[in-house]
Amino acid sequence: MPASATSARRAAPPLTHSYTALAQQIRDRGLLGRTRMFYLLLFAGLVLAVGGAVTGLILLGDSWLQLLIAAAFGVIFTQLAFVGHEASHRQVLSSGKANDRVGWLLAIVFVGISYSWWMNKHSRHHGNPNKIGKDPDIEADTISFTEADAVTRRGPLRWITRHQGVLFFPLLLAEGLNLHVKSIGYLWTQRRTTGRPVELLVLVTRFTLYLGVVFWLLPLGMAFAFVGLQLAVFGLYMGATFAPNHIGMPIVPREERLDFFSKQVLTSRNVSGGWWATVLMGGLNYQIEHHLFPSMPRPHLAAARRYVREHCRSLGVNYAETNLLSAWAIVIRYLNQVGLATRDSFRCPIAAQLR
Repeated sequence: MPASATSARRAAPPLTHSYTALAQQIRDRGLLGRTRMFYLLLFAGLVLAVGGAVTGLILLGDSWLQLLIAAAFGVIFTQLAFVGHEASHRQVLSSGKANDRVGWLLAIVFVGISYSWWMNKHSRHHGNPNKIGKDPDIEADTISFTEADAVTRRGPLRWITRHQGVLFFPLLLAEGLNLHVKSIGYLWTQRRTTGRPVELLVLVTRFTLYLGVVFWLLPLGMAFAFVGLQLAVFGLYMGATFAPNHIGMPIVPREERLDFFSKQVLTSRNVSGGWWATVLMGGLNYQIEHHLFPSMPRPHLAAARRYVREHCRSLGVNYAETNLLSAWAIVIRYLNQVGLATRDSFRCPIAAQLR
């Protein structure tokens, strides 16, 4: 199991005020400035990709080559989700309202995810990454992220938890559908959510148009295969991108209080690879920098990495970075280790204390 965040920072000097100096250094180099042209070109390219995929869907007709178009839609929707994520963090434009409009458009109209649900969930994650009881991303779902949750599993979920490391990537094939269902479920139950009726109306319209076009153009079996593959690629791509960010990093105990710098750095992991990793992961490969400076535009993250890494080195703070394959291996190994707790879930509490 990974160390707790407490033990991970035990040898480090007091860090409460260290973030201030680093933030000033980042500001002085203009790394928090907007990069509008980058996002304009990126968005234009993705809209053209959507147009090309729609054209292919129409022209190919009754052909199993349509599955290539479905996979393309899965990739394009994920890339659009990355930009929507950046807009929600105020990375794209200067105005908060303008960023929200962009994020709302991308999340709801293009991707089919509730923007309100995403903002609520993701804001809580950034406030307390990997903290038990605070971070919704480590709450038990199909996957268990802590042994305490793993041992409570019963029935089919117990078997899944026991083998969750091996099953992790296959399970991600259903994550796309899970994201859609959860976001709509949130809007359905959280009746006081601002803008809820409009979000529900636009989401229903979006799904009606998308599914209507697919099932109108394609034979029934091919249409189901098309939608299933698109959702599978979307879920796999999203899950495989977000998983390396925090899974397998220190878990913060419920009662532990950490300063901002410590809790953001010690619970996050970067993925090396340079520009290709940035394109593939939408900038999430610089997870440490993203958590320290969530409003920093994607093009500036690589430069910020040099200052953050040196700052961590000078303080003796662990700066976790590895390549993508190693990061996935760490995720699988960690989930396997958590899942093993189900094999010993009925152990004697007194005996466990004496081990």
